Amino acid sequence: MKYTWTLSFCSVALTTSLVAAPAAEEALLARLPEIFAKSAAHYKALDAAAAPLAISEKEVGKGWDKSKALMPHGFNRKTRQLDMRTIFWWTAGHFPGSLWYLYEATGDEFFKTRAKAWTETLAPNAKVTSNHDIGFIMYCSYGNAKRLLKTDEYDALITSTADSLCKRFKPELGLIRSWGMLDETKDFLVIPDNMMNLELLEEAAKIPGGEKRFADVARSHATKTMAHHFRADGGTYHVLNYDQRPGFHGAVQEIRRGQGLSCETAWSRGQAWAIYGYTMMYREAKDPAYLAFAEKVTDFALNHPNMPIDGVPYWDFGAPGEERDTSAAAIIASGLLELSKYVKSPDKAAKYRAFAVKQLTALASPEYFSEGDEIGHWLLKHGVGHKPGGSEVDTPLDYGDYYFLEALLRLKKE
Repeated sequence: MKYTWTLSFCSVALTTSLVAAPAAEEALLARLPEIFAKSAAHYKALDAAAAPLAISEKEVGKGWDKSKALMPHGFNRKTRQLDMRTIFWWTAGHFPGSLWYLYEATGDEFFKTRAKAWTETLAPNAKVTSNHDIGFIMYCSYGNAKRLLKTDEYDALITSTADSLCKRFKPELGLIRSWGMLDETKDFLVIPDNMMNLELLEEAAKIPGGEKRFADVARSHATKTMAHHFRADGGTYHVLNYDQRPGFHGAVQEIRRGQGLSCETAWSRGQAWAIYGYTMMYREAKDPAYLAFAEKVTDFALNHPNMPIDGVPYWDFGAPGEERDTSAAAIIASGLLELSKYVKSPDKAAKYRAFAVKQLTALASPEYFSEGDEIGHWLLKHGVGHKPGGSEVDTPLDYGDYYFLEALLRLKKE
C-alpha cells in the first residue's frame, strides 16, 4: 500500500508542477541576482580562508612547487576546518570552476583573477595517467578558463591531458579504465562517473592541432558503457569489472556495489552522471542513440517512486528516508536544462525543464542553501560522498556547488 501511495502521490505532484512551471521558473529567475550575490559572498570568504592553506607548512620557504599545492574540497564539521586536498584529488577542478562560473554570473574581476590563479596550480595534472579524473580536474577549470577568456593559452595543456587520458583506453575493450593502474591485468574497472571525463576529450579534438582520436575514444567509451552499464529499466550499476583475457574481451566478469546501497539499486549520483554525460555526448556527437539513452536514464530517475517531491534524491534510489544528496540534484538539474533543448517532444521538454526548476528552487531554499559560515562558506548542505565507506555523509561537496552554479547559469542564459 505504501509503495502505491508514494507512486500516485509523485505522479499527481509532477503533473501539478508542470502546470505551474512557467510561474515557478519566473519566480526563480527573479531570484537569480540574489542567489548569485549570496554565492559570490560565500566564495570570497571561502577563497580568503583557503588561500593561506594552499601550500602545506612543509613547503613554506621551499619555493612554489605546484605539485605540492592543496585545493579546497569540503568542510570538516567536527573541527570546523576547511578540508584541503591535493591538486591530484578527483574534485580539484571544481573549486576553480565555481570561481569561473561566479565571474560569468557577476562580471566581478575578483573572480576572474582568483579563478585564474587557482586554475593554474592544476597544470601538473596534464601528464597524469594513473586515474581517469583528469577530465574532471582539467575541463572544469581550464575548459571554463578557455571558454570565458576566449584564449588559446591553455590549448596545449588540454590536448596534453587528453593524450594522458587516452593512455587509459584499451582498444580491445573499447573502454577507458576508470580505476586501477595501466598495467593491471586482473581487473578492468569502469564507473559511470567516467562519462563526465569525456567532455575534455571532445573539446581537445576541436582544438587546432588536436587529434580526431580523442573524440573517437570518447564515443567508443560512451557506446560500450551504454551497452553494459545499465539495467533494462535505465538504472545504473556503479562498478563493472571487465574481463581482459584474450577471447573474453568485453565480457563483464563482476558487478560491484561501489558507492551505492547494493548491486541492484541505483546510486543517485551515478544516475546523475549518466543523465548529464549522455546529454553532453549527444551535443557533441549528434548520435540519436545518445539522445534516446539520455531520455531513458532520465526517465528512470524522474519517475522513480522513491524520488522525493522536491526533486532532491536520496543518496541511493533504494534508500528512501535516508540522507539526501544535493550534489546529485544539482548535476541532474544542469543536465535536464540542456536535455530539454534536444528532446523532440515539447511535452517532455517542458517536463524536464520544470523538474530542473523545481530542483533548483529547492536547492536555493534555506533547507539546502547555507547561511554564513555554517558549512565553511560552501553553498549546498546535505551532500553525500560515499556512504558505504562512511565518508562525507551529510556534508557540503565542492562538485555540488559547481553544478548548482552551472545549472543556474544555464537557466539564466535560456
